[in-house]
Amino acid sequence: QPIADSQRLFSIAVSRVQHLHLLAQRLFSDFESSLQTEEQRQLNKIFLQDSCNSDYIISPIDKHETQRSSVLKLLSISYGLVESWEFPSRFLSGGSAPRTQISPKLSELKTGILLLIRANQDPAEIFSDPSAPQVPSYGNYYQSLGADESLRRTYELLACFKKDMHKVETYLTVAKCRLSPEANCTL
Repeated sequence: QPIADSQRLFSIAVSRVQHLHLLAQRLFSDFESSLQTEEQRQLNKIFLQDSCNSDYIISPIDKHETQRSSVLKLLSISYGLVESWEFPSRFLSGGSAPRTQISPKLSELKTGILLLIRANQDPAEIFSDPSAPQVPSYGNYYQSLGADESLRRTYELLACFKKDMHKVETYLTVAKCRLSPEANCTL
């Protein structure tokens, strides 16, 4: 029974993060399509040099490391990534209907991941408190900016959100797969 409940929770969490990842992709694509070609090229160059705030969360560097990571580690990293977007996601909201869905969906996903962490905790495994802040704040990100700086920061925020939701989707999918005895868990 506990495995069935855990599989059901994982299915719900994976479904929620897939939806968030699709929203992130759509928001990013919509934003990119609103830019001029030269603006888009410049922003791509700048973004490749910058990093996301969530890059400070230690996570697997490739698919092999992801596959070797424990379920609990993948859940913990996913929790940290989702939590890192709770405040910034408010700044993704605007006139677009999908944007207003992000904050509540992140909150639901965070709650689901926390339930999965509790269900999968192994007392022998050392685990840090998932509610401990792991990501530095976005600092002065939300202050008033000039048009060019605002455009760059919006691009960066959307690109990072898309990247992080992809990571969470991957980690939750691998973790879910590990609990399914008949599954082939290759990425």
